[in-house]
Amino acid sequence: MKIIMLGAGAGGGLPQWNCGCVNCNAARDGRIPSMTQSSVAVSGDGVTWAILNASPDIRVQLAATPALHPTGLREMPIRSVLLTNGDIDHVAGLLTLRESQRFDLYATAAIHDALAQNPMLGAVNPDLVPRREISLDQPVTIAPGLTATLFAVPGKVPLYQEGEVVETGLIGETTVGVELVSGGRRALYIPGCAAMPDWLRDRIEGADLLLFDGTLWDDDEMRRMGLGQKTGRRMGHMPVTETVLALADAMIGRRVLVHLNNSNPLTDPASPESAKAEAQGWQIGRDGMEISL
Repeated sequence: MKIIMLGAGAGGGLPQWNCGCVNCNAARDGRIPSMTQSSVAVSGDGVTWAILNASPDIRVQLAATPALHPTGLREMPIRSVLLTNGDIDHVAGLLTLRESQRFDLYATAAIHDALAQNPMLGAVNPDLVPRREISLDQPVTIAPGLTATLFAVPGKVPLYQEGEVVETGLIGETTVGVELVSGGRRALYIPGCAAMPDWLRDRIEGADLLLFDGTLWDDDEMRRMGLGQKTGRRMGHMPVTETVLALADAMIGRRVLVHLNNSNPLTDPASPESAKAEAQGWQIGRDGMEISL
């Protein structure tokens, strides 16, 4: 199994266009690495690929990744796109992929329903891009030699579907993780997760690779920095400080934090927080990171 991290950032990326925080300014100046928004490419044979989440930055991500370049006049090595939720930073890139290109679009029924409510996404021609509904815990082949199984993780509905009362620990089809299997190897991709119940920890146990939600280092960092009023939990993300403790004794081959917010000190490779995470066996996801299992 081959994995390329197309984008390691959360919504807005790094630098975020309207943010003048310390991290964003450091990224603009080239003092820390920039990050595009969350997306991953996976292949079972190193030739044909599946994209996990269609980032708003997908055009530049594809251009920066030779393995995903066209192989002919209108031929791409991309077999499918799979979505883990309906968040804007995971689906807006579908509008870039409207150029009469064939691929399968995989998601749960709930995520497909959210997309169907937006008439703009009709521009992604369903005659060329069939909508494939995936039931939870039912494996499906998304590229040659690559099987994906979706499973529920604690989360919430996308921002544009929120009502007066928001359930942030919702268990169902709106926020899912992906179990990827190829060549006897097992990887888990969970870019959004609000909590770590025992059953989820049990599912993670023994994975060869875990790509996990690293949105915020601690729960109130955005409020403390004056960047917003929401906590990480309110946004449906458990803080990294709790993730590190919850999985400290788990048997995991390799663990990588993904979907990092611009406020997160982990975006700075030289920060004390980065050193702490790495001391606990975690790697910090970066754009262009390649992993082979």
